[in-house]
Amino acid sequence: MATMIDVARVAGVSVSTVSHVVNGTRHVNEETVALVQGAIEQLGFVPNAVARSLARSSTDAIGIAISISTNYYFNDIVSSIERACSKIGRLVFLCDTQNDPERELKVVREFAHRRVDGVVLAPSADPDNRAIDFLFANKMPFVLVDRLTSPRADGVCLHNRKAMELLVDHLVGHGHARIGLVPGEPGLQSTVERIDGYVRAHEKHGLVVDPTLMNEGNASSEEARVATRRLLERPDRPTAIAAGNNLATVGVMKAVRETGLSVPDDLALIGFDDFEWADCFEPRLTVIAQPSETIGMRAAALLATRIAAPDGPVKQVRVAPSLIIRRSCGCGRS
Repeated sequence: MATMIDVARVAGVSVSTVSHVVNGTRHVNEETVALVQGAIEQLGFVPNAVARSLARSSTDAIGIAISISTNYYFNDIVSSIERACSKIGRLVFLCDTQNDPERELKVVREFAHRRVDGVVLAPSADPDNRAIDFLFANKMPFVLVDRLTSPRADGVCLHNRKAMELLVDHLVGHGHARIGLVPGEPGLQSTVERIDGYVRAHEKHGLVVDPTLMNEGNASSEEARVATRRLLERPDRPTAIAAGNNLATVGVMKAVRETGLSVPDDLALIGFDDFEWADCFEPRLTVIAQPSETIGMRAAALLATRIAAPDGPVKQVRVAPSLIIRRSCGCGRS
């Protein structure tokens, strides 16, 4: 296997010059660069990635710590980040945190050991924010997505309160005053904000907020199904339900089928996240859509800026939601 010494001998230059050409650590004139590149091609020399990263103090890699297995919409965010990083020659390492604070902390520690240039983190419901504190303590550039749990960190997420306002406005426009809420995993910042938006929207319309119509939270479609069954089996059941994420939407639909009710004739439903098969349900699902591709691109851009300027000002971005109207809310009924 050819070495840098071999390249220097064939090119007729010093080893240090070859190193500067390979690693981009110093300007080298074009004629010399051509000689070195020709020798590299002739010998089939492959630069050592670890040595290059040490020379440049950069691994050209970022880590993504995200609960991709429990929330399908994160797939699109990850894909968008990966595309953006690929354009600038950065490799992406993906680790599934499963929204487990212990696993999350272990993942960011591993990223630090592997000297990634930065981290994209969808923080769990850890009340102590240990992963975030670790990133700050080790001066690792990072960006939060979906949940802005620290005002000191860059981040990008949906305007969750505005999303719930859109949802409730639409249902109230259909005459609903008793709107159940199956919000999503308890403790997550996004869940907290969506519950807050639900309450604020009710107050805006002069509706009494019935706490018993709000499930405290659900981390799976099965928990959402059970919570929805409780709502639907009440004598004063809600006439509409808002589902706080895609897993909750699936659980709500299962419970509706089990109780023999019909959407939207007996119960209006608006889900969260326009997941791939939302348009294939019967009835077709009205949803709050998150611009996941935009969120991923903005996260990648924020991280690139933070890597380049570690001491720059903090920037947090809230992206606007959109309401995609189909039939489950009651629109389009003949």
